[in-house]
Amino acid sequence: MSLTSQSAVVRRLIVRPGPAPRGTAPVAASATAVSAVLRAFGRSPEDLPARTVVVVGSATIDPALGAEHEGFAVRTTTAPGAALRRAHHELHEGSADLVLVAGFGEPDAQTITVYAVKRAAEAVADADSVLGVLDVRAPRGADTAPPLRPLPPVPRGSDPDRHRLVLWSGRTADEETRVRGELLTALEHMDRRAFPSLPAALPCGAPAGAVRGAAVAVSALAAPTVRRARAADAARPRPVALLFPGQGSQHAGMAAGLYRREPVFTAAVDAALSHMGEEGARIRADWLDPRNAAIDIDDVRRAQPLLFAVDYALGRMILGWGVKPVAFLGHSAGELVAATFAGVVGLPDAVAMVMARVREAVKIPAGGMLAVAASEERLRPYLVDGVAIAAVNANQQVMLAGASEPLAGVAARLKADGLTAVTVPATSPFHSPAMAPASDAVEADYRSLPLREPRAALYSGYTGGPMSPDDARDPRFWARQITDTVHFRDALDDLLAADDVLLVEAGPRQTLTAFARRHRSVRLGAGAVTPLLPSRAGTAEADRQSVLGAAARIWTEGHDLDLDAVSRLWTWSEGTLPAAPVPSPARAEALSA
Repeated sequence: MSLTSQSAVVRRLIVRPGPAPRGTAPVAASATAVSAVLRAFGRSPEDLPARTVVVVGSATIDPALGAEHEGFAVRTTTAPGAALRRAHHELHEGSADLVLVAGFGEPDAQTITVYAVKRAAEAVADADSVLGVLDVRAPRGADTAPPLRPLPPVPRGSDPDRHRLVLWSGRTADEETRVRGELLTALEHMDRRAFPSLPAALPCGAPAGAVRGAAVAVSALAAPTVRRARAADAARPRPVALLFPGQGSQHAGMAAGLYRREPVFTAAVDAALSHMGEEGARIRADWLDPRNAAIDIDDVRRAQPLLFAVDYALGRMILGWGVKPVAFLGHSAGELVAATFAGVVGLPDAVAMVMARVREAVKIPAGGMLAVAASEERLRPYLVDGVAIAAVNANQQVMLAGASEPLAGVAARLKADGLTAVTVPATSPFHSPAMAPASDAVEADYRSLPLREPRAALYSGYTGGPMSPDDARDPRFWARQITDTVHFRDALDDLLAADDVLLVEAGPRQTLTAFARRHRSVRLGAGAVTPLLPSRAGTAEADRQSVLGAAARIWTEGHDLDLDAVSRLWTWSEGTLPAAPVPSPARAEALSA
């Protein structure tokens, strides 16, 4: 069974709604009990996903308990087992992103066992500690709990010709030199077959020191690569901010080298595509076999949905390493990815927003975009016949957009005047007045979606600064992004003025990395930037090597990583998932609510 069709239990807790004398009636499914369920895991209800559903499994239901409580939907079933099955149905019908299943009378009459249940692919993508997946296919009665199956174990990689990360550190420069020397001795005397099993960081079992070194290499080149690596002072790490590129950054096979070779990335891509229905399967097929693709990657029907899935999956992978970004900034369609991470919109609804944009964009007459090496002021005289400034990315890097014929005329004039103009890979005139009908149409769709204020610093290219709570909750704000200019330069200015940060571009092509490198803060060394993926299409191994290089950069900056998670880039392979034990009910944690 595909992971995307399964449901995972990620938390389990025993709740006691309140003290009760022995011998009293079993706890009833009441409003008070549901309030305890909503707070079972120590989170305020405001911190739960907007589409959280509580499913009650109890033979005794208080008649006063309604179909909604504290703003969350409540479903009732006759038994805890039936509630778990209902949770699976809610998740895969798309009506919930998280289900809190309340098994009343478990394990005794005065307690409730609360299960947090998510779609399995999303649980893995979110780096949840999965207790197990519900086997709803097992032949059991409708009221009987489906068996909880563990995820399969993780195999250890054994290919010495696969790039891997080698990290070492010391508290002082002299100690780093000593540790590096010990590592080199080990590498020079090591059988190449043992290279994949070398610990990710040395010295083993000790906290990483403030002087750090890192190398990305295959076994044959490990020793010279370690010898050449420069040590870095990691005493004062800059916080991390994530950048998400939009249309124009896509290329055939982008990031495909990570799919089925890194578990969180794979699960996150599958999770995003699963919300696209049958089209998601077609998008995946075209992505993984671009030579036989039914639709070209630059077509909006492929570029935007796949960019969303790839950007989202890369962001999930970084968070899975234990990195805690302080801010998010997306360019154009990438802003919706950033908003997903900032908590403005849940994954299924973000995907629905992307697909609505695509559906309406294909109705607009063909157009395109130009990247021009000139200032915004220099280009204003060229804005004729519906051609508009689509994006201001840097002081001398501006994009124009419009319908095909007038845009071609502008391109000819720019060339005649000696200006460099490069066609952006896009088939729709995004960020121009031509897209107004699409903007109006998607606004109607967006009004039915739950939008929240950001829970993390979220910078917007449409305001050139931090996104306000009012903008985040406004369907019109999101709809007009199809027509409005992207002020990426201003948003980046604001982000880098707030703090000296390490910018990490979570997307293909390194477009935003190039813009950031021109920024004064980065040129002076106050801020820094590193891309996750190569600047152009390459091999699957090149994708992994590039990602490992970014992990090395983050670690030498001073951020401690979950090395087990990072090591899956060279130890994990297709068809495997990280294992987690399934605790017995007797070991479930108890909480007095």
